[in-house]
Amino acid sequence: MSVNQATALGDILAGYSAGARGVGPENLIPILQEVQERQGYLSEGAVEALARVIGISENEIYGVASFYAQFRFQPPAEHTIHVCQGTACHVRGSHQILFDFEERLNIKAGEMTADQKFGLERVACVGCCALAPVVLVDGQVRAGMKPKFVTGLLAKLGYKPFAKAS
Repeated sequence: MSVNQATALGDILAGYSAGARGVGPENLIPILQEVQERQGYLSEGAVEALARVIGISENEIYGVASFYAQFRFQPPAEHTIHVCQGTACHVRGSHQILFDFEERLNIKAGEMTADQKFGLERVACVGCCALAPVVLVDGQVRAGMKPKFVTGLLAKLGYKPFAKAS
């Protein structure tokens, strides 16, 4: 764990031990949420440190954190692309949009490019059905997305495809 991560974790835990909220298993989820908010993910070092301080095993922490989709154990990509697969988006072709992102980035939904610049996620619904099909790029809504826009959008984000071996 880096010095910055250790300092952030210390600050988070100090807020729990100083207030009415204790540093115990009953506050594990809010502590994990704060750690991820500050670090972008739950690092192995953070889990180890939390296990020592809270007094539960690392396995118990991983068990709780892996149950919830909100927690991740890898640093996030520089750019995260969420492709909505809700009903309105699906009937308007979001499955093809997701396929095109997978093809261009050479990854599947739930993966990250080798250089960690792009992450691709499939989401059940973004809640922008009137704007379907919708893609979120770094949290920004891209309404009326079409497969033909995928290459241009990736280029705007600085994507440079790797040359394929012939």
